[in-house]
Amino acid sequence: MKNNYREMTLDELKVEEGKLKQELFNLTFQNSVGQLKDTSSIRTVKKNIARVKTVISEKTVGAKE
Repeated sequence: MKNNYREMTLDELKVEEGKLKQELFNLTFQNSVGQLKDTSSIRTVKKNIARVKTVISEKTVGAKE
């Protein structure tokens, strides 16, 4: 489930990053308690966080140039 992060503004990306970090926290907590059935969702959320951070970095470096 790849989103079009490159089309989002910088503010929207930062909000999305916050949402994904909260989701990762919830999934990690569920996993430690033993309630999480699909543990691959943790990996997917981590990859999405990395995608968002990459686009944020590209936009900030591009804005400076």
